[in-house]
Amino acid sequence: MTVDISPLAPEGRLIVDSYGPGRFKISGKTHLGSLLLSLDSVDPWRIQDPSALVADSLDPLMALEPPCEVVLLGCGARMTLVPSAIRAAWKERGLAVDIMETGAACRTYNILAAEDRRVAAALIAL
Repeated sequence: MTVDISPLAPEGRLIVDSYGPGRFKISGKTHLGSLLLSLDSVDPWRIQDPSALVADSLDPLMALEPPCEVVLLGCGARMTLVPSAIRAAWKERGLAVDIMETGAACRTYNILAAEDRRVAAALIAL
């Protein structure tokens, strides 16, 4: 089942139109597998399961200019606890990460993008 969640967003901002098993539709284009998403870029992400997360998993999002206010981490079908050492490493690097299930991360990303906030998302495919 594909869930359509497309909101009204400022022109030129990438938004999540829908998500489903193994795929996302971002601003009209289908992407397979997990991905890293910012307001103006979408890239494949090697992480397929939260257990594969390491401290540098979100480094590509840390390099964004201007920096993001918040990174949403979608853990798949269920919210998963990320080890405290990894969360501490992200915090030490100045990265504010909100962890949730992937559907919630997609919806939250769209809301923040529509508010013209500097948001990014690391989304593990369902």
